Amino acid sequence: METELPIRKIIHVDMDAFYASVEQLDDPSLVGKAIAVGGGGTRGVVSAASYEARKFGVRSAMSGALAKKLCPELIFVRTNFERYREISAKIRKIFFEYTDLVEPLSLDEAYLDVTENKKGNPSATLIATEIRQKIKERTGLNASAGISINKFIAKVASDINKPNGQKTVPPEEVLDFLEQLDIKKFYGVGKVMKEKMYRHGIYTGADLKKKSFEYLQENFGKSGSYYYNIVRGIHNSTVKPERTRKSLAAERTFSENISSEIFMLEKLENIAEEVAKRLKKSKVAGRTITLKIKYRDFTLQTRSKTLPLYIASKELILDNVKDLLLQDEMKDSVRLLGISMSNLNNEKGKKKEEIPEKTIDVQLKLEF
Repeated sequence: METELPIRKIIHVDMDAFYASVEQLDDPSLVGKAIAVGGGGTRGVVSAASYEARKFGVRSAMSGALAKKLCPELIFVRTNFERYREISAKIRKIFFEYTDLVEPLSLDEAYLDVTENKKGNPSATLIATEIRQKIKERTGLNASAGISINKFIAKVASDINKPNGQKTVPPEEVLDFLEQLDIKKFYGVGKVMKEKMYRHGIYTGADLKKKSFEYLQENFGKSGSYYYNIVRGIHNSTVKPERTRKSLAAERTFSENISSEIFMLEKLENIAEEVAKRLKKSKVAGRTITLKIKYRDFTLQTRSKTLPLYIASKELILDNVKDLLLQDEMKDSVRLLGISMSNLNNEKGKKKEEIPEKTIDVQLKLEF
C-alpha cells in the first residue's frame, strides 16, 4: 500500500545535562567540575552527570562506586527534584508561548508541533532558536534541539550538535540524513538491537534501507515494518499534549542488603504508601500489581498478578504485594524492592495507530 503522509514541523527540545546543570547553576563553585547527581555512598546510583564527568565515561544508571573509579575527582551532589520540577515548569511555560501541542517526555525534554503556531512563524528552525534563547535568558541553562518532519527524526537530530546546539533536517534532506546515520544512533536501537543489526550486516541507514520489507519482518518480527518505515522518513506518531499514564511505581534501594521477609514487608509497607499517594494524586487506580526485586548480585526479578477489580488503597496494595513476596522463596539477599501499578483505569479503548506496511518516499519543499 502506498500512502502519502502529511509533513509536520516538529521540534524536540532536550536540556543539556539537566540535573547536573541545575546544580552547577545553583552552586557556581561546581561550574566546570565533574559532578554526578545522586550516586553517593557505596550503594548509590548516578542519576545524571555533567559533561565534565561524561568525558571520563561517567553515565546515568552507573553505580557510584564505578563512577568514582572512572573519575577520582568526581563530586557527588544529592538530587533535588523539587528544584528540577520548578525549572522544568518555567521551560514548559516557554513552549506554550508557541504552541499548545507540547508532549513532555520527562522534566528535561519535550516534543513540540509548530506546524501551526501562535507566533505565525513559518520557520521551525527560527522558533527552536528563539525557544533556546528564552530558556537561557529565563533559567540560565542551555538546551539543544532537533527540527524535522516527524518526532523520530527530530529526536535523533537533537543529539547531533549537543551541547547547546540544534540541527534541522528539512524534508528534502531527510532521506540522505537517515541513510548516512549510524544505526546505533537510530532512536530505539539499543545495545542488544545494535548487535543484532550488525549480525545482519546493517551498520548504517543505507544498509537498513537495502533490506526488503519481507526480510525485515522475517528477521525482526513486528519491529520489521517499523524499521522499514523509519529509514524512509515515515513515522506516524503525532505530538500528544495529554499522554496517558500507563503505570505508577515507587522503589527503594537499601543501605544494606536484607534477607528477612519480615524486614522486606516493613519496607514494602512504606513503598505501598508512596504508590497509593501517587495513585490518589493522579486520580487513578490499577488492576495489575508488580513486585520488583533486585538481588545482591544485581539480578532482577518481577512477580505480577492482575486483579478482577481496580485498587488504589495502601492496604489492598500491600495485601497483594505480600502474596507476591511469599509465593516463592528468595534466591538471595535483596538490595532493592519496588511496587508498580499498571492496567490503570485511565486507559481509553483507542484503536492503535496503524502504520502502513509499505509507503512511498515523501519529499516536500517547506520552509523549515
